[in-house]
Amino acid sequence: INPLSEEELSCPVCCDIFRDPVLLSCSHSVCKTCLQTFWETKGSRECPICRRRSSKEHPPCNLVLKNVCEALLESRSQRSSAGSEGLCVLHNEKLKLFCLDDQQPVCLVCQTSKNHRNHKFCPVDEAVTEFKSALEPLQKNLRVLEEAKRDYDQTAAHIKTQAQHTETQIKEEFEKLHQFLRDEEAARIAALKEEEEQKGQMMRRKIEEMNGEISALSDTIRNIEKEMEAEDVLLFTFNYSVLFVSLSELQDPEKTSGALINVGKHLSNLKFRVWENMQEVLQYTPVTLDPNTAHPDLHLSDDLTAVENTKQSSSLPDNPERFDKWWCVLGSEGFNSGIHCWDVQVGDSDYWSLGVITESGPRKGISFLGSVWRLVHSFTPKEKLQRVRVQLDWDRGKVTFTDLLTNTHLHTITHTFTERVLPFFSNYSVHPLRILPVKTSVTVEQHS
Repeated sequence: INPLSEEELSCPVCCDIFRDPVLLSCSHSVCKTCLQTFWETKGSRECPICRRRSSKEHPPCNLVLKNVCEALLESRSQRSSAGSEGLCVLHNEKLKLFCLDDQQPVCLVCQTSKNHRNHKFCPVDEAVTEFKSALEPLQKNLRVLEEAKRDYDQTAAHIKTQAQHTETQIKEEFEKLHQFLRDEEAARIAALKEEEEQKGQMMRRKIEEMNGEISALSDTIRNIEKEMEAEDVLLFTFNYSVLFVSLSELQDPEKTSGALINVGKHLSNLKFRVWENMQEVLQYTPVTLDPNTAHPDLHLSDDLTAVENTKQSSSLPDNPERFDKWWCVLGSEGFNSGIHCWDVQVGDSDYWSLGVITESGPRKGISFLGSVWRLVHSFTPKEKLQRVRVQLDWDRGKVTFTDLLTNTHLHTITHTFTERVLPFFSNYSVHPLRILPVKTSVTVEQHS
């Protein structure tokens, strides 16, 4: 007789081995708990399988089925216990061998069975050792991946911090521009109001004078008209002469030149004039620093024109562009042709270097030194420099360094450049190196 399969011993509702099975009048069996839940949900006493209504509210227990299922569960438990103790679940023998074909531990009896005929075996201890050896590279790779994920997490957090900080700086810079425009607007409106007040006062004074003349002339006319009503010829003759005297003194009102608002003065090229005035508050530096290349000990100014060495490492991602051993930072834009120069205020910094580096050059360790052309300066107070000009002539392959205050040539490096180079800065001092702004001007080109 074939034993029942686990599928045949499974409840059709929960699909697990029967627990406390009950027998319905339709001959179907269901777990007691599953049946009660089904009936409560359905609201009627139906068989979950054939939907036939049950005549009994409390169906009897299927005792035979219950005993079979409990025996199956107990056998399962024993096999699990034997496996956990290193015993074969089939033969209850110690698992001393490892089948290399089936990749599972077996006992000596299994080795001779038809299921493992012509298979290759090795001792379990030897297989465990090999597995451990094979596991080590995986564990190492896992540690590498976990470390990389930590770097990714740090980079993602830094991106968010960078974006927030940069957004704040953008808003601050635009607020300065907005304030400048508000101040310009206020000044120009104030000038307009002042002109309006001056010319308004002038016109009010002229209107008052004109009102006086009109009043006096009206009085004269009324007096003459009143005298003319009388029939005294002598008086009429007298007033007639007075009338001619008044007529001889009459003059046309004087036209007022320049009385209107000088609209052209206030509106002519208004946006250009405001932009022209804006040059007083704007600065342009030919080179700005790239914070993504800066060593963690370096601190850059908000406008990316100054670098100082705090000697306190910041928590920054170790991205490929960043220097990790030397206190260096690069310019944000490179050059692959032409002549370019930038002036650096070295000030009180007592150990610094300036120059250029190839864009593809390494940034880690000290291996980058072969791809950088620089002026290194460690000096005493007697030979202290203040401002140094770095001039790159990419086409002619020259990097020239000049003392700006004395206009003295310091050094020239020659090299044939074949790729883009970036401005290079290194500061070993808490005193900042600062890239100086260049003077800007606005010119208008007239057509000939």
